[in-house]
Amino acid sequence: MSCVRAFIALAAGLFLTAPGGARAAEIVDVELVLAVDVSYSMDLDELALQRDGYMKAVTSPEFLNALRLGPNGRIAIAYVEWAGSEEQKLVVDWTLIGSAAEARAFAQAIGNAPLRRVYRTSISSAMTFSADLIDSNDIRGLRRVIDISGDGTNNQGPLVDVTRDAITARGVTINGLPLMLKQAGGSMLDIDDLDIYYEDCVIGGPGAFVIPVRGPHEFADAIKTKLVLEIAGVRPPTPPLIRPASATEPRVSCSIGERMWMERWGN
Repeated sequence: MSCVRAFIALAAGLFLTAPGGARAAEIVDVELVLAVDVSYSMDLDELALQRDGYMKAVTSPEFLNALRLGPNGRIAIAYVEWAGSEEQKLVVDWTLIGSAAEARAFAQAIGNAPLRRVYRTSISSAMTFSADLIDSNDIRGLRRVIDISGDGTNNQGPLVDVTRDAITARGVTINGLPLMLKQAGGSMLDIDDLDIYYEDCVIGGPGAFVIPVRGPHEFADAIKTKLVLEIAGVRPPTPPLIRPASATEPRVSCSIGERMWMERWGN
């Protein structure tokens, strides 16, 4: 009988083991994809600042304290870099975080990956790639969230608002971190109201929100605030920094990025 029990235990262990160190049927408070823009509109200093912000956020006392608020006390998190419609890369695979040591290991894995820059901007493709990661990971989250950070509008791939609606219908919330570190006008593809574009066209699902970043000094705090809200599953009364999803008709065209690209390049 002991041999039978040992065999069953071994078989169960093999069945439950999944790629990236996660275990199938693991139950967590949140499945969270950090989807980070690495398009050429981001310079190398901004890419480094962005990555450093995420590394500091996931190891911060506020983040670790927020982990303890959930019923399971842990989350599953993955780090994705994206640009054009065919340019999504899973940089750090699904990792279970329930302790400071696990958070440090995840941050170190982000830091070990080489920085890269890729052409075009397809927020919609990043959304779909991230949602598919959630659906295929064999982890059960009480909430499912995609965290999109970027400094431009969708200019390649499917329409962003149509994609958002399809993904939120799959039970996934999309939050946004629009990076407004440069004055619009530096490029013919920039817009002044990127935060409004994110509110109206990018984010969606229960409790979705945007935190705009207008200066390098805001970056680390904005990322930390957003991650804490996402993993805790709570939102305080909306301060100026945090914007909920728009409940009205879009104030900016959700196809503005595609239109500007056509006007500039004609394809």
